[in-house]
Amino acid sequence: MNNKTKISDILSRDEIKALTQRSDWRGAWAVGSTWAVVTLTFVALAWAAEHLPWWALVPALLLGLAIIGGRQLCLAILQHDAAHGTLFKSKWGNDVLADWLCARPVWNEVHKYRPYHLVHHAKTSTVDDPDLSLVSGFPTTRTSLLRKLARDLFGVTGLKFMLGRVLMDAGVLKWTVANDVQVLPQDGRRWWNYPLTFLGNAAGMLITNGLLLAACWASGHAWLYGVWVLAYVTPFPLFLRIRSMAEHACLEPSRDTLRNTRTTHAGWLARAFVAPIRVNYHIEHHLMASVPYFRLPQLHALLRERGLTPEPPGYWQVLRIVSSR
Repeated sequence: MNNKTKISDILSRDEIKALTQRSDWRGAWAVGSTWAVVTLTFVALAWAAEHLPWWALVPALLLGLAIIGGRQLCLAILQHDAAHGTLFKSKWGNDVLADWLCARPVWNEVHKYRPYHLVHHAKTSTVDDPDLSLVSGFPTTRTSLLRKLARDLFGVTGLKFMLGRVLMDAGVLKWTVANDVQVLPQDGRRWWNYPLTFLGNAAGMLITNGLLLAACWASGHAWLYGVWVLAYVTPFPLFLRIRSMAEHACLEPSRDTLRNTRTTHAGWLARAFVAPIRVNYHIEHHLMASVPYFRLPQLHALLRERGLTPEPPGYWQVLRIVSSR
């Protein structure tokens, strides 16, 4: 296996210092703008429900679901950045603010995700990579990929994901964000232990989603919370899968970040749905995880300038690669 690329062999000390400078206002903008898009989408859907005929409401609802699903992915990526300590300057901003505003609304927690995800960085593409199941089995056939995407789009993956979350929070399954299922020992547990454990572990999700439901209810459009849930079950898993495949599928099992990780070109459509907050610059992120999201394009430009990375493929090219068997 190839040796791991050392960042000190690529960048000077001054370049590293400049690239790792964080910004509270950039973090606040990322979080605030994400929730602003969610709010505006809800407002637009509420208006459409009152003013459009049913045949025009259907495409508006489908678009709204896609936008909300994309922003749910954005919240997950913001939580990811906070887990690396790069979303805000302060520990409180990354550990508390991002946890409650980004992670818990999409049924996650920074303190659980951080140690899990750091193992992924340390063991990328090895048998010890906890995310390996997300990209194993590729390349596959076009028919197989279409089946996977259809299961995502029609809610099968999302419902299984939610059931898994319930069982994880109830202490039945080991916590993970990948596809591995590991049953925990249940010796000595009584029936009441399961709901109590669930309520303890899922409290943050229940509180934040309860507040979101209350806000929709207070606006006179409680049904909008159903749009949030439906987006979480349908387009959100689809966007997650495409993002995961782009980052690590069909790459060699190397210790070298330049070979086991992929950066993908993202146009405005990809940024809206599968590549929020510069997450498409994944080689750069794995190479130096201390770089905040808004400086990743700068690091990418330096790597390209020095001939260390090829021109990145687009997401359609990645889909062709992973379905090329």
